[in-house]
Amino acid sequence: MTGSAGAGAESNLGQNSAIWGRTVHHLGMDHSGEVGAPDVAPCLEPALTALDPAAAEAANTFARLAIELHDASGVGETIDTVVEFALQALNCSYAGVALSMRGAQPEVAAVTDPVVAEVYGLQLSSDKGPLVTAMRERRTVLIRDTTADDRWPEWAAKVAALGVRSVLDVPLVTGRDTTRTVGVLGLYSPQPDAFGEDDEAIAHILARHASVAVASARHEETMAQAVDARKLVGQAMGILMERFDLDADRSFAILKRYSQDTNTKLRDVAQQLIDTRKLPH
Repeated sequence: MTGSAGAGAESNLGQNSAIWGRTVHHLGMDHSGEVGAPDVAPCLEPALTALDPAAAEAANTFARLAIELHDASGVGETIDTVVEFALQALNCSYAGVALSMRGAQPEVAAVTDPVVAEVYGLQLSSDKGPLVTAMRERRTVLIRDTTADDRWPEWAAKVAALGVRSVLDVPLVTGRDTTRTVGVLGLYSPQPDAFGEDDEAIAHILARHASVAVASARHEETMAQAVDARKLVGQAMGILMERFDLDADRSFAILKRYSQDTNTKLRDVAQQLIDTRKLPH
């Protein structure tokens, strides 16, 4: 190889050092089935750009998160995993999750610092603030500086007095059209303008993971409670059937009537009968 040719090869190698690809030669074949010499021009397979180390690390981090969320037992552990991950992956000092409750006030499910509970409490008591808006309108709310934001001035002033300057509330939504709000992930920092575009992007990815995980954990707990309730009712029916020589339909009707008359859940009526051998008055 001549000097210029060697230099050209080194140059090409340097240019392709970030590309994972190879040249594939299509070998000609005669009718006898023997392989002949190449008869077409080399074809370069689609090149794959080397993955940026930072992007690779982010992908690995979220992969670990997905595994941890999958392995979490119950809603509480799932949410704890979410807020702890938020502290590691985002530019925030505090984090929390509030869950929507059917027909009731949102529940503060997890906080990494008591100050977050205060931030939530101020909003839930007044029914105003970024948390309430994010949950109702299913949209992200960013407050760059609580000392300058005028959307919720009374709340912002109290939060600023607590030492919180930046707020990022991201709704946890599920469904194809994201019409069901599971809750809100809240991120907080004592620094103004703490959350940039990258933080918002990561927060949205985290929120999507959290939405699915929390919804699944809630469903599993509901199913488990339903199974337990059926077992309790069945056991209570057995007690009535044995004591009063009733059939299954009649014993269930009695439990149901006591539940309605005393405004007590059917499973609780059954539990009381099992524990005390007496029906509620």
